[in-house]
Amino acid sequence: MAGYKPVSIQTYPVLGEKITQDTLYWNNYKTPVQIKEFGAVSKVDFSPQPPYNYAVTASSRIHIYGRYSQEPIKTFSRFKDTAYCATFRQDGQLLVAGSEDGVVQLFDISGRAPLRQFEGHTKAVHTVDFTADKYHVVSGADDYTVKLWDIPNSKEILTFKDHSDYVRCGCASKLNPDLFVTGSYDHTVKMFDARTNKNVLCVEHGQPVESVLLFPSGGLLVSSGGRYVKVWDMLKGGQLLVSLKNHHKTVTCLCLSSSGQRLLSGSLDRKVKVYSTTSYKVVHSFDYATSILSLALSHEDETIVVGMTNGILSVKHRKSEAKKESLSRKRRPAYRTFIKGKIYTKQRDDIMINRPAKKHLEWYDRDLKSFRISKALDRVLEPNCVIKTPEVTVSIIKELNRRGVLANALAGRDEKEITRVLNFLIRNLSQPRFAPVLINAAEIVIDIYLPVIGQSPVVDKKFIVLQGLVEKEIDYQRELLETLGMMDMLFATIRNDSTSLSEHVPAELPEKKTESPCQPGDTDKNS
Repeated sequence: MAGYKPVSIQTYPVLGEKITQDTLYWNNYKTPVQIKEFGAVSKVDFSPQPPYNYAVTASSRIHIYGRYSQEPIKTFSRFKDTAYCATFRQDGQLLVAGSEDGVVQLFDISGRAPLRQFEGHTKAVHTVDFTADKYHVVSGADDYTVKLWDIPNSKEILTFKDHSDYVRCGCASKLNPDLFVTGSYDHTVKMFDARTNKNVLCVEHGQPVESVLLFPSGGLLVSSGGRYVKVWDMLKGGQLLVSLKNHHKTVTCLCLSSSGQRLLSGSLDRKVKVYSTTSYKVVHSFDYATSILSLALSHEDETIVVGMTNGILSVKHRKSEAKKESLSRKRRPAYRTFIKGKIYTKQRDDIMINRPAKKHLEWYDRDLKSFRISKALDRVLEPNCVIKTPEVTVSIIKELNRRGVLANALAGRDEKEITRVLNFLIRNLSQPRFAPVLINAAEIVIDIYLPVIGQSPVVDKKFIVLQGLVEKEIDYQRELLETLGMMDMLFATIRNDSTSLSEHVPAELPEKKTESPCQPGDTDKNS
């Protein structure tokens, strides 16, 4: 060990996520609980009243779940075809839902059979909601119509035919029982007043509208469709306040936090974005496994439920902030016990004997010391090392290359081992901090294993992925060089302009003497 110097592992700066109050707040959820439904989860709605159960609409059933239950506590299955948009009333006692056959059904939470059936739509009803007075239901369907129903009499009151395409979303005002909003695939969002026979406000979203949301005050309206989330000021006649484009695919659902200070949007790109309602900037983001169709938050944001296209329901509960009970611990030795003798002050006649600290080599250093180069490379290609500390793997590859034995360490590997090497190259080749070392390693791997390409489909597939990655990186570099060239031309033009301006500036003119106000003596001299 006397003549061996351990490999120095180069450290790189790590860019971490900026910790904000929103980050702490929205990360304070437990591991999600996943519940499998019978079909795509098209709607999730929480009851406004305790115990804050939530209704899940999937396939031809509506399941009612308790806040912490993983099995439905009640099921409504009296549907001939697919059910849509089950929504609670403000008191949590009634539930209304649409269906593929065009029938709107009203259920009592304590029963199973429908209390009312409203028949009048000729096609699927995708949106229903209760008005603020609790005695009327608004429905929108694929027959381009919006209808207002009276619950006590089971009759249709009004029909609006202002849309020219499917009506897929809507909501009623929480303050005014006569106002409600619908969104359609004709790219418009319209506000209706039950006291008139036509819409009183219309805004153009520009994309098929998938979801609409009214703020509790009724002054702001949010619409989503395509990749856009747009906020409209209803008090200014539907003026567009802001247009947000933070998703990569269609935005399917919207939700407000309990305080109304945060807006959530779910999309087919498998992400839920959290926006501040003051700056409309993204303050947090959630990632999910598949495309998102529905989203809901419970009272005080205690639970967040997300429904996905594959029928999975993801439920996250907030971590309890109850103080942990202080456990009685066994008395341990005092601090002075551990430092006894270490703070002794040396006297004049004392002789200090230092015990050399024993240095332990890492396993890869032991292998390198014994010239087991392939074994050292295998150790740093283990999944735990590759994922957590890739800089260690890169440092060992760099050391083997410095010694001139990297080709020997990479040669003679079977399908499994070379796949592990290629996976590491694919994962880290495009990172600027590792690129100089790994590009050289990739060239050596290609030179060694080029004659055996075609013998293993797994290895061939990895080489194709690596080739695509390199081509993509070359395209990026080419675009960067073009951009740098354009910037150089602009800077050169600016410098030339400034130079020509300086050449055309005339020489400094002699300073004009400022004439002071004439004094009586000066006047006499001039005269």
